[in-house]
Amino acid sequence: MFLDFLNALREAKIPASLKEHLLLLEALKAGVISPRVEEFYYLARATYVKDEGLLDRFDQVFGKVFRGLETVIDTGTAEIPEEWLRKLSELYLSPEEMEKIRSLGSWDEIMETLKKRLEEQKERHQGGSKWIGTGGTSPFGAYGYNPEGVRIGQDRNRHNRAIKVWDKREFQNLDTSVELGTRNIKVALRRLRRFAREGAAEELDLDGTIKATARRGFLDLQMRPERHNAVKVLLFLDVGGSMDPHIRVMEELFSAATAEFKHMEFFYFHNCLYESLWKDNRRRWTERTPTWDVLHKYPSDYKVIFVGDAAMSPYEIAIPGGSVEHWNEEAGQVWLQRVLNVYPHAVWLNPVPEAHWRYSQSTTMIQTLFENRMFPLTLDGLDRAMRELSR
Repeated sequence: MFLDFLNALREAKIPASLKEHLLLLEALKAGVISPRVEEFYYLARATYVKDEGLLDRFDQVFGKVFRGLETVIDTGTAEIPEEWLRKLSELYLSPEEMEKIRSLGSWDEIMETLKKRLEEQKERHQGGSKWIGTGGTSPFGAYGYNPEGVRIGQDRNRHNRAIKVWDKREFQNLDTSVELGTRNIKVALRRLRRFAREGAAEELDLDGTIKATARRGFLDLQMRPERHNAVKVLLFLDVGGSMDPHIRVMEELFSAATAEFKHMEFFYFHNCLYESLWKDNRRRWTERTPTWDVLHKYPSDYKVIFVGDAAMSPYEIAIPGGSVEHWNEEAGQVWLQRVLNVYPHAVWLNPVPEAHWRYSQSTTMIQTLFENRMFPLTLDGLDRAMRELSR
C-alpha cells in the first residue's frame, strides 16, 4: 500500500525519494501518531512535500490512494454518506413548474424580506415557500429553487440563480507546473513579447567582438546584457463557483504565462473585482491585498489580463452590497472602471464559448465596461487579445 502511495506521488511529479519513504515507515513503526488517517495525512504531507505549491496535488493523490480508509480504521463498518442523505432533501422541478414560481422582486425587497425572516423564524423548515429552509421554493435556503434568492449553506451551484451566497467556501490555487497539452498557448502569448537588453553584461556579443577585433588588430571580446521580455503583465484570475469546470484550461494559461513573462504579477478574485484581492486561496480571508494598493504599486505601463466567465448576478456588478460573499461598500463596476482608468491596455479572457455570451446579462455588462475587449479563451481569442494589448 505504501509503495503504491510512493509511486502515485512520483507519477504526479511530486519529488518523493526512497529516503523520505523509509523515514515515513520509521515514524510509523515508532508510533509517533495514533492510527487515524487524519494524523497519517499530516505526517505524510510533512515528510514528502517540501513546496507548498504541490499541496493540491498531494491532496489529490492522497485522496485517490487512501479513499475510504478513515471509515475502516475507526469503525470497521461503512456508514451511509452524508451526501446521499442530503440529496434526499433536494428539490427537482420541471421547467413548467419553475416558470410558475415568482421572484420576490428587486434586490432591496429580497434583502429586506430576508432580514424579517431571520427575526421571525424560530425553527428549521423544509419544503416550504416562505421560511429559510431546504428543498422548497423559498428565496432563502438550500437545495430548492427560486428565480432569485440568497443561497445559505449549500455546497455548490445547482441552478446558478442565487444573487448572494452566505457560506464559507474554499478555493484551490492554480498549479503553476501543469504540463500543457499544447504549446500553442505559449505561441499565442509570445505575440505580446517586447525584448530589451537589461542586467549585467554577461552574454557574448559576437558581432561586436568581430568589429572590435578587426578595428584593434587583436582579439577584443565584447559582452552585452541578456535579452529579456520587457513586457509587464498583471493577471487577475476568477476562481471558484462557476469557474470550477474551467480549471484545466485556466491552469494551462497560468502555467504558460508564468513561463513566458518575466515581469508578471497575479491576483485572485471571485466573480467581480472589489476592494481587495488575494494571492493564496487558502488564506483568502486572512491575507488580502487592498485593490487601491495594487493600483498604486504597479505603473500604468503594465498590460492587464482578466480571466473569468463573467457569469454572475448583475447585482454583483451594479449595486453596493451585491457581492455574493461579503458586503461591498462600492459596486463592482466602480472598481473595474478604476482599473481601466489606470491601465489603458486591458482585456478580459472568457473560457465560455463566445456564442453563449449574449444569453448572460452580466457578461454583456462586463463586455460593455471593457469596450468589447472581451475575447474567448481559445487560441484564436488569445491571438486577438495579444494583438489588442500590443497596440
